[in-house]
Amino acid sequence: MYDWLIVGAGFAGSVLAERLASERGDSVLLVDRRPHTGGNAYDHLDEAGILVHKYGPHIFHTNSQQIFDHLSQFTEWRPYSHRVLAQVDGKQVPIPINRTTINSLYDLDLTSEQLGAWLQQRAEPVGNIRTSEDVVVSVVGRELYEKFFRGYTRKQWGVDPSQLDKSVTARVPTRTDDDDRYFTDAFQFMPLEGYTAMFKRMLSHPNIDVRLGVDFNEIRQTQAYGRLVFTGPIDEYFQYCFGRLPYRSLSFEHVTLDKPWHQPVGVVNYPMTEDYTRITEYKHLTGQEHAKTSLTYEHPSADGDPYYPIPREENAERYRQYEALARQTPDVWFVGRLATYKYYNMDQVVGQALATFRRIEERLPRKATRIVTEPTANLPASLRT
Repeated sequence: MYDWLIVGAGFAGSVLAERLASERGDSVLLVDRRPHTGGNAYDHLDEAGILVHKYGPHIFHTNSQQIFDHLSQFTEWRPYSHRVLAQVDGKQVPIPINRTTINSLYDLDLTSEQLGAWLQQRAEPVGNIRTSEDVVVSVVGRELYEKFFRGYTRKQWGVDPSQLDKSVTARVPTRTDDDDRYFTDAFQFMPLEGYTAMFKRMLSHPNIDVRLGVDFNEIRQTQAYGRLVFTGPIDEYFQYCFGRLPYRSLSFEHVTLDKPWHQPVGVVNYPMTEDYTRITEYKHLTGQEHAKTSLTYEHPSADGDPYYPIPREENAERYRQYEALARQTPDVWFVGRLATYKYYNMDQVVGQALATFRRIEERLPRKATRIVTEPTANLPASLRT
């Protein structure tokens, strides 16, 4: 019998598995229905030998010293400031919108002060900002909203920005200087050897057993365990008793080109053209040197694995029903993006997992001695970390 069964080997599940094993001496069985650890951050060498992200680009950034220090136990880092261009009116210009963006698009030479006034003249007053459309037009006006946000959001979310919560576009700032970094966090890095290597170190504790390609609904019937951490979709755990929570999914087209580079930055967005939302070129992210280059074309869809909770009020109301049920479920902790139906960056998921561990420490006394059951050595090689 294991002290803990953890469902999902992404950031939420893996961080908690390591903490429970190393700090409390608890025995942990970590399962995932996918054939690998790392969740959506999983990376690997493709057939050309280029390190790519199977599920699209994952850029680590945080303002938290605690989160950065915690992950630094399991990886060295490569400094990386993420830059994104948007293909607009036949030009590739920085996004988030900055002074370079506007001057390039409109053939102007505005100073930062002049740009602030220029944007104010185009902004539309919105009394009560509720939707993603409200956020953008109140800051940059209708024309830039149409060029940069409306088409991209429609592709990404499958609905118009006027039907989405304000949180979606509030994540993207507008700048009056020439700062073209996508993020401004204090810590901006990529794992030096990749995310998969980091997860392998994180899960190397002898008290952690990892089983991959395993479905929770099967293992819960056959495996004895004390308590549960669930990081999958909360509606799935409760067998959709209040109906399904909607998610947006993604499909990925991975290609390798026989040339060293394809685009000037790691990601180029396509808000006005194409059926895909963006192209990622991984060597920008990883710093790898290679004669060829590998890209990913990203296509949002309504069907497939759940990636993004859709932030609309009716969905939030349905989640609150599941949340109330979760609070009444003893010895089960719901952690992560899918389990709490909220979009989190990677560092936020790590922070949530660490906070959950602190609550576990407050509620549950530690064992006097460490117990290890079903050690990894007894598992088939294909199921070991």
